[in-house]
Amino acid sequence: MKAAVYHCPEKVRLEEVSLPRIKEGEVLVRVKTALTCGTDRKLYLRGHPLFPPPFILGHEFAGDIVKVGKKVKKFKKGMRVVAANSAPCHHCFYCKLGKEELCENFFIRLSGAFAEYIAIPEPIVKDNLFEIPKSVSYQEAAFLEPLACVVHGIEESQIKLGDTVVINGAGPIGLLFLQLAKLQGARVIITDLSKERLSLANKLGADKTISVARVKDEVKTIRELTEGRGAAIAIEAVGSPEVWERTIAMARKGGKAILFGGCPSRTSIKIDTELFHYGELTIKGVFHHTPDYVKKAFGLICHKSTNTDSLVTERYPLSKINKVLEKIVGHQGLKFAIIP
Repeated sequence: MKAAVYHCPEKVRLEEVSLPRIKEGEVLVRVKTALTCGTDRKLYLRGHPLFPPPFILGHEFAGDIVKVGKKVKKFKKGMRVVAANSAPCHHCFYCKLGKEELCENFFIRLSGAFAEYIAIPEPIVKDNLFEIPKSVSYQEAAFLEPLACVVHGIEESQIKLGDTVVINGAGPIGLLFLQLAKLQGARVIITDLSKERLSLANKLGADKTISVARVKDEVKTIRELTEGRGAAIAIEAVGSPEVWERTIAMARKGGKAILFGGCPSRTSIKIDTELFHYGELTIKGVFHHTPDYVKKAFGLICHKSTNTDSLVTERYPLSKINKVLEKIVGHQGLKFAIIP
């Protein structure tokens, strides 16, 4: 089969590789649509400790089952399916605490979607593989993993009807946060540098958009829009220490700062101790997903509760993978669909 194989930073080649062999509890899926994401950009630029090269890029996908292991009962050849990119072990310290997103055995992480076929490991088959209904396209279904992560963030934020929510970052994740926050009944303000992304945010229901290139003080601007208090919930969806700090400063007394975007390793932030202590501020890091969040995200997809098609900038064949990688490194577009 053809696959986009990562060898070292900024070196990915389209190669002919062996078809994956599946074990008794696994299934083999022919990839129909795969999506790019910010993690793919990071992997391309610097690799990942969980995936020693060479490895195949990509983890957001949907497709058709072409082969089923002997132990698999729930799924059959020919089914249209979508899978999340990991599954917890259910027996480690954190899983037993109910914090499956922090599972100590996440070697069960899945990569390899930028290829014609992908093997789904048994733990994911058991926990996070779903049959796609006829009413849902492969592209819509492929949003399962990022949407599950955003569902996690939304549930941790505990948004109430009428809350003012500020989202810093109008990329795919920020725009998914926008849509789910609106479903919760929030007034949503979203910030970004890109006019195009802010224009799309308006179409997706943002109550106010702010171009950070046009304001001198983003925190002051948010406070002016919230009667001087700040937002009930401030969400960071960029992955920058500087934006983390601004996000925390945008939350009102008694509010929450949800820090979603992963920052580069060995970075740190400063916190205004007066705001944090006397303002009884809650600062919450949010990472990854659990089978429960994946199931809820799948339900949202099946009920067409979010507009995900608008987040896909262009569609490309797998043969154009290096062109796609150039675009995501250059921060062009939002997400790209790869059609093997």
